Amino acid sequence: MTKAEYLTLREKVKRAGYSREIKWARSLAPCPNARIFAVEAIWVIINSGLKNQVAQEIEQRVYKAIDRGDPISTGFGHKGKVKAIEYILSNRERIFADYLTAKDKLAYLEKLPWIGPITKYHLGKNLGLDVVKPDRHLVRIAGKEGKTALELCKEISELTGDRLAVVDTVLWRAANLGMI
Repeated sequence: MTKAEYLTLREKVKRAGYSREIKWARSLAPCPNARIFAVEAIWVIINSGLKNQVAQEIEQRVYKAIDRGDPISTGFGHKGKVKAIEYILSNRERIFADYLTAKDKLAYLEKLPWIGPITKYHLGKNLGLDVVKPDRHLVRIAGKEGKTALELCKEISELTGDRLAVVDTVLWRAANLGMI
């Protein structure tokens, strides 16, 4: 992907109403507390294997159940993910403290329930790490150019000055919207 192709794509994503996502990726900062850590982990757990738009609906139901003091399972029927969410909520202070002191934060994240070798990058990015999530969209896009997702994003980052998380966000959202 050329610099011009990427910049055009970035503008299309912005015009489609996703400039806030790009701004968010530009301003990523380290996660400040255990509550936000838990919110981000819960989102990634819910989102895993689902289309983003479907996951957003489920997330709303999960938080309504939590706010009402109802079991999470009243908002979401996936037993494994519900158990993982309950674990994160119950242990968020300890988990966050361990995350802060982990030498390899991505490796630590992968040890959490329902966080795997791909979703650790999603969670890491949401927690402020400048990483690329090699999901199916980015792998497909990079593969067309004979590169890994990280190689493609690094190349575009070097050409444009956009951080890795921005490039990842632009390419993922463009693919999610069917632009590429």
